[in-house]
Amino acid sequence: MALRSYKYRLRPNREQSAALNAMLRDFCGLYNAGLQQRIEAYRRRRISLGYAHQANELKACRAADPDGLGRWSFTALQQVLRRLSQAYAAFFKRGRGFPRFRATARYHAATFRFGDGLTIKKDRRLGIVGVPGAIKAVWHRDIPEDAKLATAIVTRQQGKWYAVFSVEAAFAETCGTGTVGIDLGLNSLIATSDGATISAPRYARRAQSARRRRQRALARCRIGSKRRLRAKARLTAASAKIARQRRDHLHKLARALVSRYQGIAFEDLNLAGLKRGMLARSIHDAAWALLVQFTTYKAASASAEVKLVDPRGTSQTCPACGTIKAKTLRERLHRCTCGCTLDRDVSAAQIVHQRAFGSGRDIGLQDISQRVAA
Repeated sequence: MALRSYKYRLRPNREQSAALNAMLRDFCGLYNAGLQQRIEAYRRRRISLGYAHQANELKACRAADPDGLGRWSFTALQQVLRRLSQAYAAFFKRGRGFPRFRATARYHAATFRFGDGLTIKKDRRLGIVGVPGAIKAVWHRDIPEDAKLATAIVTRQQGKWYAVFSVEAAFAETCGTGTVGIDLGLNSLIATSDGATISAPRYARRAQSARRRRQRALARCRIGSKRRLRAKARLTAASAKIARQRRDHLHKLARALVSRYQGIAFEDLNLAGLKRGMLARSIHDAAWALLVQFTTYKAASASAEVKLVDPRGTSQTCPACGTIKAKTLRERLHRCTCGCTLDRDVSAAQIVHQRAFGSGRDIGLQDISQRVAA
């Protein structure tokens, strides 16, 4: 059994959109009230309130405000308090990032327990407690019949509404044969140990000029004006499009890798450190962590294996004889005295493969770029 998220577009009418917006405003108000209560309890009496204490008071709060909190699902309101508790737990774990009050305009999601507060009706529309009528959903793909729906999240993104279901099911998928080592890069997004390379699409880099124009247009607008809201919406929509393009490409690439290989090895890179360097923008655009994440969960459903290996020296080591051949970043070709001449990224990918699966010859030679482009 595996847990996955299924996301669907919602098309509420004007009355339903107003109700959903009011729901998020009330949820945001409850979040801020709970945070204020915790702060004041500790400041005045040195009492640390937890979820249980605030949840016990929730029924009284709903009874005192029947036209506000009282009209929404009780379990959904509980999820708001759990969200606050998670923010406190993350603060104590990290030692920084104390929970902050949330602005209504930036509170965009409500979590429901499926079947309690949110249901799927016989006509395949969504029923949400407190929202009039049933909301039309665009079912672009079917949920597996044997799936167990645990939670559902109703979220607002760029003025559009979506429902995200947590689906637990046995996803029977197939994988290929053989093993491969993968080097992550910026010129080539990936290079495999069998010689295939996939160029980095650089979606953010290509849209950089247009993004700068939208940012300048936003900066020229007066704060609080409707013109500024429209400019901000255009900038947000452009950024969301880049994110969708990037995720779509990485999903296809991860699926192609799992369909071709049974064992896949990546470099275990310190992305937090790399994103603070001079190549931070390009590394963010490449989204290596997303590729590894997508490949890992797709491989788990297909009975394949993903390994992470130590990345130190992968680009400086000769895959043929194992000697250290120091190279600068400008050198894109690996040449060794033993006669081995390879593309620098392919050479590093072969070292990754050797560290993960041994030094045997890779099985199968196939360029997966055609699968990604399909």
